[in-house]
Amino acid sequence: MSFTLHDALVPTWQQILGSMTRLLDKAQAHSIERNLPDSTLIDARLADDMLPFGYQIKSVVVHSVGAIQGVRNGLFSPDLSPWPDSFVGLKDQVSNAMTALEKINPNEINGFLGRDMRFEIGERRMDFTAENFLLSFSMPNFFFHATTAYDILRHKGLTIGKRDFIGKPRVKS
Repeated sequence: MSFTLHDALVPTWQQILGSMTRLLDKAQAHSIERNLPDSTLIDARLADDMLPFGYQIKSVVVHSVGAIQGVRNGLFSPDLSPWPDSFVGLKDQVSNAMTALEKINPNEINGFLGRDMRFEIGERRMDFTAENFLLSFSMPNFFFHATTAYDILRHKGLTIGKRDFIGKPRVKS
């Protein structure tokens, strides 16, 4: 059985991005039910020294389709632009990422093997092969931010559980 870099990454990103879409829908419904502005949840955080829910969702996008763009460019730097301040804006980011992932040719991703690339933030630089960057840096960051987004919503009282996070598994058909 052949298992490719594309197989390891893209379907998993799509699965969790789908669950992030559904979590955003639930967050929006929660806010509407309670007559809360979007900012109540988008600006929510688990601790004062961590970044808020909106950043977590944006980072899930950055560490999926943004990571692919980084490999294409040979350089990945964190996106420091502001995140959307509405559920509609956050859902658009996730939807755009899912659309971009659907359009990626698996041969392109599989062709990344062995390619040099660099992560840069400020003065910090880390050199990787593309596959090691994607699997040992971006994928863990992707799951960290997805989990943190889920945890913030759970902490804020949304009725969500593990199935909401996992989304739709790729079961044998």
